[in-house]
Amino acid sequence: MGSIVVLGGAGGVGRVAVEALTALPDSSSIVVADARPEAVRSVIDELGDPRLAAATVDVTNQAALASFLGGADVVLNCVGPFYRFGPPTLAAAIEAEVNYVDICDDLDATRAMMALDEDARSAGVTALIGMGNSPGLANIFVKMCAEQLLDELHTAEICHVHGGETSEGAAVLKHRIHAMVDPVPLFIDGEFVEVHQLDDDGARHVREIDFAGVGPTVVHPYPHPETITLPAAFPTLTRATNLGSVYPLAYFAMTQALVRSGMADDRPISLLDTAGTQVQVA
Repeated sequence: MGSIVVLGGAGGVGRVAVEALTALPDSSSIVVADARPEAVRSVIDELGDPRLAAATVDVTNQAALASFLGGADVVLNCVGPFYRFGPPTLAAAIEAEVNYVDICDDLDATRAMMALDEDARSAGVTALIGMGNSPGLANIFVKMCAEQLLDELHTAEICHVHGGETSEGAAVLKHRIHAMVDPVPLFIDGEFVEVHQLDDDGARHVREIDFAGVGPTVVHPYPHPETITLPAAFPTLTRATNLGSVYPLAYFAMTQALVRSGMADDRPISLLDTAGTQVQVA
């Protein structure tokens, strides 16, 4: 496999990815790249694999990132939220002509990265996006069922409950809020419809699922990319949905309540300062 660069390698997901990569004997070099050098050193010291190397990188500087990636065989992008960092990081990998893998679970970022397909092909770059659980394993399970268990695939309904990790970072919360405020495309009766998780149109698709080991859990429309990628891959599909919830449930309900109250609105508001002068707060 050669040289691998793990962007965000000291984060909650990135650290797990780095540890998993150390189990692959054909990895000659694994670069743990992050904006926090102390956190990178902690990961390397904890894992103690001689193939691990430290690097400090700012993924917001696309030109510098492309230069940094040059010479690697593959880059694994674990930097979130992906609606912000996914497309420019893939663009940097294409510029560096380095193969790319990520765990993107933001639908808008998936659309933007799919639009880079021609650029990637022209550069000879293989890009695998959404290679986590949902999307990722969920897509593989659908493909397995379609090819090994079913004569013809008509419906793919993905339901998940996730969260609760003590190592959950800020990017995960930003993604979660993004899922609550952005439109959610569902593929219903062969047509795409857009709903919103916290509105009445989204409430019509809320279900209760009895998850093994968790119990009955209410799941809501979630803008994970399977609802647009699966219909493109399986022409016989007439329904594709993605419904999810976050554990602990009280935490998820609190986050929804805060978003409903307007706490996620990033538009500037006008206030009066102590002298009575109007000021704008972003």
